[in-house]
Amino acid sequence: MSSSSYCLLHLCFLLIISSITCLAQTTTSHPKTLFLAVKKDPSTLQYITKIHQRTPLVPLKLAIHLGGESLWVDCEQDYESSTYKPARCNSRQCNLARSTACGSCHTGTGTRPGCNSNACYNVVENPIIDTIYTGGEIAGDVLSIVSVNGTFPGPVATMSSFIFSCSPSYLTRSLGKDVKGMIGFGQQSPVSLATQFASAFRFSRKFAICLSSTKELDVNGIIYIGQSPYLFSPGYDASRDLIYTPIITYSPSIFINRPSSEYYIQVSSIKINGKTLPLNKTLLSLDKSGYGGTRISTTVPYTVLETSIYNAVTKAFVKEMPKEVRSVLAVQPFTTCFNSRDIGMSRLGYNAPEINFVLHKQNVHWKITGANSLVEVSGDVICLAFVEERRQESGQSIIIGGFQMQDNLIEFDLSKKRIGFSNSLFFRQTMCSNQGFA
Repeated sequence: MSSSSYCLLHLCFLLIISSITCLAQTTTSHPKTLFLAVKKDPSTLQYITKIHQRTPLVPLKLAIHLGGESLWVDCEQDYESSTYKPARCNSRQCNLARSTACGSCHTGTGTRPGCNSNACYNVVENPIIDTIYTGGEIAGDVLSIVSVNGTFPGPVATMSSFIFSCSPSYLTRSLGKDVKGMIGFGQQSPVSLATQFASAFRFSRKFAICLSSTKELDVNGIIYIGQSPYLFSPGYDASRDLIYTPIITYSPSIFINRPSSEYYIQVSSIKINGKTLPLNKTLLSLDKSGYGGTRISTTVPYTVLETSIYNAVTKAFVKEMPKEVRSVLAVQPFTTCFNSRDIGMSRLGYNAPEINFVLHKQNVHWKITGANSLVEVSGDVICLAFVEERRQESGQSIIIGGFQMQDNLIEFDLSKKRIGFSNSLFFRQTMCSNQGFA
């Protein structure tokens, strides 16, 4: 994108942020940090959070879509609220949500949430089933989440007209039990949850995700929205040790001067036990058509690798594994599995070869130790937690999935266009569930 186009886009974005601030009527308190508890659904491997929406407030379970443009919910079933307001054609809400169409909906029995006259629509997406819906009615309603007060949960932060989109019930197919939609944190989106709350409460346009690996039902990971510190027991602030890499922006050809809301980073090479793998370097760069490069995703359970990269990683990993560790029959979707009785443990997980994604500089690494490289699939079988992209439909050569993100704090600083990595919190003898909020 040219510098002049970029400056124009940035100016438009600032005007959009100002509009959200004017639209949002909020609580009288002005918190600087909010949080959401995050739990991994064991049946779907999706990461789920809960918000409160509508009048009266109703708790809603939503799947986290890191690269999603907006929050969307099923309005077709059981949506009742006295404060639901559809966004009317050509309104500021429509412009903020970057509406793609405008029109009227008729059910035969009158209007309802998600189906109104003179309303604007947007595209809503469920990437888990690779499905989009182009008739998502844009609307505003009350939405509340909890703030942070020092080292404890603070007052509830409420927006009276949070902008979101409606979907039909079928779009929730393959989501976890009782999950009613998805919550988007996409970059460059004026109506992502982080951007709307940051604009309304005038705090940093920044959020940090820490997904927990713990399987206990009452233990959660966390998403911080707003300012650091990011505190974990025993008295550790993860924001002190972050290493940063730039966010790469990419504008799909179907949206002129409208960057993708997904998060792309540069992986320059991959090392296993310090040895650089022989890779086709052109695959590691994002081209103008959106192919290649690396994307970070919370809707992909395990990191996905293009076939040649996958083959290089698995071959080198097996070669670097201690000789006494026996290979066993593969368990789908994995192809490289081992007998867990043959491998020791440390505070960093299984004693496995260390994988390093070398980022935009040679001294900036995303380290993947045994806790994030090997997954237990049965009592005595563990597998390399990477999968091969055979269909080449995703576009990216590397998609970093949720399992590799677990117990790493990852900060998305939208104002500075950078992503910060803590690497495994196990290095600091803590984990994502060791916070006093969620």
